[in-house]
Amino acid sequence: MADLRVDLAGIKSPNPFWLASAPPTNSGYQVQRAFEAGWGGAVWKTLGDPILNVSSRFAAVSFNGQRVAGFNNIELITDRPLDVNLKEIYETKKRFPNHAIVASLMVEPKQEKWHEIVKKVEAVGVDGLELNFGCPHGMAERGMGAASGQVPELVEKQTYWVKEVAQTPVIVKLTPNITDITATAEAAVNGGADSISMINTINSLAGVDIDTWDTIPHVAGKGAHGGYCGPAVKPIALHMVGECARNPLINVPISGIGGISNWQNAVEFMLMGATNVQICTAAMHHGFRIVEDMIDGLNNYLDDKNLSSVMELVGKSVPKYSDWGDLDLNYQIVAQINNDVCINCNKCHIACEDTSHQCIDMLKDSNGKSYLKVREEDCVGCNLCSIVCPVDGAIEMIEVAHSMPAMTWNERQAVIGAFPTALGIGNK
Repeated sequence: MADLRVDLAGIKSPNPFWLASAPPTNSGYQVQRAFEAGWGGAVWKTLGDPILNVSSRFAAVSFNGQRVAGFNNIELITDRPLDVNLKEIYETKKRFPNHAIVASLMVEPKQEKWHEIVKKVEAVGVDGLELNFGCPHGMAERGMGAASGQVPELVEKQTYWVKEVAQTPVIVKLTPNITDITATAEAAVNGGADSISMINTINSLAGVDIDTWDTIPHVAGKGAHGGYCGPAVKPIALHMVGECARNPLINVPISGIGGISNWQNAVEFMLMGATNVQICTAAMHHGFRIVEDMIDGLNNYLDDKNLSSVMELVGKSVPKYSDWGDLDLNYQIVAQINNDVCINCNKCHIACEDTSHQCIDMLKDSNGKSYLKVREEDCVGCNLCSIVCPVDGAIEMIEVAHSMPAMTWNERQAVIGAFPTALGIGNK
């Protein structure tokens, strides 16, 4: 079996699966149950000045029969006294010395506030700190969370204040509610962050009850935007992890968060540059024991790939992640329909005819039986037909062999700039 141990900026854990700072890590009882189930680490629910939470506070978006495709919450940081949390952290670390316990922290953007809480938390034996610059609701209105995390200067300054006194590694948790997450990631690195984690939740409203006209959720008939997470946000999170991983100025390890529901998702995040992953919604949906399947699946995957350590996955796909202008304009694929597998539902034809390039014909063979065929000379390889097809193997996207050399948009523009007249562009 492969070695699943990971080291995130000096924070070691027996496997890469951590619970994210959220309701599942609200107490020592929960974190200890999680470690017993097999989780490698946990980021304690955010500590700070205790607040009052509202009721109700969760909502979910289900789609096409899938429960909790997305999850929305308006819950804030811990509503339990700091000394109670610290006592439970100490007891949990003493019982599970080889598991990672990271304290998530959020206080006002004042140097003395950060110094005070860092010293108190590190005194009980945490393995690291995660600075919550991402919470998009409630705390942001008080000048914390995303209110700080959307301002690179504040991210850098507060990270620096923490690093002035911190004795353990500092992770900076970033908000996705920003135009360019690399700006705040660079600011965190400039402030001395040992690692960054992403993404925190996305501004959202789960829905509106069309009978009562109340928002979902609502509190006595009034609602507010909350934080969105769950499987639906995974593509957004994966993109932001990749953007930071390929940025040479962000040279610290990444803890990946956002819609991770199984071991395959974890592998994707690690290939795209994450050293470990943090999970919340999947645990809330299915319970702590889902980690057993994640561990088994990851072990089997690494064995199949002949890899001895999970750390060998980290960043392997980053060199493949680029800008649109670096893609080969001459590369071509086309769709091919396997009529032995096709069930003639015609979804591919309808999708192509109505919304794509009208290159799938409905034909009849010599016996009068209907079948579908792609006109390959008109196919642009958009993938839509294979995406809407309900039958695995009925449509394949096949690479077209040709003799044309690779040509990217950036290369093309460089040639145009150097030889506009030769290409018939510009003044003659």
